[in-house]
Amino acid sequence: MNYKETLSYLYTQLPMFQRTGPAAFKKNLGNILKFCDYLGNPHQKLKCIHLAGTNGKGSTGHLLASVLQAAGLKVGLYTSPHYRDFRERIKINGTYIEKKQVVNFVAHHKTEIRKIGPSFFEITVALAFDYFAKEKVDIAIIETGLGGRLDSTNIITPMVSVITNISFDHQQFLGDTLPKIAGEKAGIIKAKVPVVIGEKQREVFTIFKEKAKSEKAKLFVANEQKNYEVVLEKETLKNSFYTIKKNGVVWDSNLPVNIHGLYQTKNIGTALMTFDVLNSLKDKSIPVLDLPTIKKGFSNLKKTTTFLGRWQQLDQNPLIIADSAHNEAGLKNIFPNQKLAKISYKKLHIVFGTVSDKAVEKVFPYLPNDAVYYFVKADIPRGFNAIKLQKAAAEFQLNGKAYTSVRRGLAAAKRKANKGDVILICGSIFVVAEVI
Repeated sequence: MNYKETLSYLYTQLPMFQRTGPAAFKKNLGNILKFCDYLGNPHQKLKCIHLAGTNGKGSTGHLLASVLQAAGLKVGLYTSPHYRDFRERIKINGTYIEKKQVVNFVAHHKTEIRKIGPSFFEITVALAFDYFAKEKVDIAIIETGLGGRLDSTNIITPMVSVITNISFDHQQFLGDTLPKIAGEKAGIIKAKVPVVIGEKQREVFTIFKEKAKSEKAKLFVANEQKNYEVVLEKETLKNSFYTIKKNGVVWDSNLPVNIHGLYQTKNIGTALMTFDVLNSLKDKSIPVLDLPTIKKGFSNLKKTTTFLGRWQQLDQNPLIIADSAHNEAGLKNIFPNQKLAKISYKKLHIVFGTVSDKAVEKVFPYLPNDAVYYFVKADIPRGFNAIKLQKAAAEFQLNGKAYTSVRRGLAAAKRKANKGDVILICGSIFVVAEVI
């Protein structure tokens, strides 16, 4: 098979959550353990950072990767899902895995794949572990897909575990309360492995504290006052600039970071706390991650890591922004007092689409009712029907027209938008994928 045929095989023969939803969700780690055992357990040869959380995993992972690269390390980064190219999921120092590596992996192991019957996600996780081990990366940053406890990535024993935050998402799998969701995310906490919590949330912190205690894992909270306080000072088209306080004292007053959005203050704090923990381990293979190294990594993040889809500017007049925010916490970071607060505009146009298994009644309250909406269906089987989405949104006083595709919706927004308006594309990573 060539690359295109290999991807077709992966997408059509194996259950893929992004396309089919619940049918692809596995309730145990049996398949990934069997498959990795067959591969020689490549994950056991890696030094890792493990990332879980409802929002911020991607941004935090790229922040970590860019600084570790700036320190001279060969860094593997596994994220999901992808926007346009499957290979976005598996990168070394910002470079996608080669097509031939994907083709050869599937071709060489197809018999075992048929025998074990792993899901699409299990195959990609095993591929990442195998690739990173063979390429001898110095450290691999591994992002969970869904949850934590039963996530296919949770067979690793990392140097440090990181949990960014907890919000409502995938309730049908993880539970219908924040404590239940937190319990699943806490499943990545391992015995005597330090864990960084990005945000101390009253409803769920006890769960992390008790899990860490039972595993004898040191617990660190990034946004506690004794640790890091991150304040956004200004933004340019290239960088955002932050004042960083550490233990209540200004550590840096002009830290440039090559990503945008007020919510990134949380992810930056989480990354900085993780660097402190890595430094405290005194692992000779990891250089000291000092301020000059952090500045170098943060200021060149998009170039060094190939960072996509988060508050990404697509055009200037009118200003068009794509952001993959898709759940309550993600949308709350955009509306009403977060990212858009930094932008002056006359009228807001929102191209919005989501997936069919999304509880839209939970996210609609976070959307502004004074915007003009263009409801769209992403080009995947899980895409929410645009007309049904339009009708559901109308009950929340969110009004607009329905379009059969993302591109048609965006084209309509461009026709109606005037100079000084803003067009925002959001609601699903799959909607954003079609326009970036």
